[in-house]
Amino acid sequence: MTIPQVYDAFITGIQETGILEFIAVFAGIGSVWFSRKENIWVYPIGLINTTIYIYLSVKGHLYGEASVNLYYTIMSIYGWILWSKKNNHTKEKMLKIQFSSSKEWAEQVFFFGLFYALLFFSLQQLQVSFAPEAIPWADAFASATAYTGMWLMARKKVESWYWWIATNIASIPLYFMKGYVFTSVQFVVLLILAIAGLISWRKKAGHAGN
Repeated sequence: MTIPQVYDAFITGIQETGILEFIAVFAGIGSVWFSRKENIWVYPIGLINTTIYIYLSVKGHLYGEASVNLYYTIMSIYGWILWSKKNNHTKEKMLKIQFSSSKEWAEQVFFFGLFYALLFFSLQQLQVSFAPEAIPWADAFASATAYTGMWLMARKKVESWYWWIATNIASIPLYFMKGYVFTSVQFVVLLILAIAGLISWRKKAGHAGN
């Protein structure tokens, strides 16, 4: 596509954006903002985003992303519970921001690879059967990185932000091509916030280790 065509598609997409997508986008941005601040509101705000995107992803034949948002919903409840736990004596948060060990990094790569393979082959079958608009490799990559990022976010691992950055980079063109232009703009904002979140969490983990 030429630059004028991209611009025209962007303007048309914004004009055609529904109210649900607007709500989901602002909730998603708010959720990432709270996660960067290590604020528990990341989860209730995030649940608004994920439940809406389950519907929008299925509608747009982004079945991998639909599975991600279902997974987000479940992991948001799990993370909410973990982040809420406090020491009975000091009343301090039990879960602290930490760097991953070498073993944990290997587990993350395995986790990503497993889900990428499962999603890719599943999406290929869906594409052949009844969803020719599906983009298996891109959808699987965006989804598998998001699966990994959400799992690590619930455990307050700094490395979750690396996976979020990968998810956002992959999702910008993916949603644009599917006609969810405002959502693709959301991922540009989320990419910036993810980089800021990585910097912030690295500092907090470094201070905790001192």
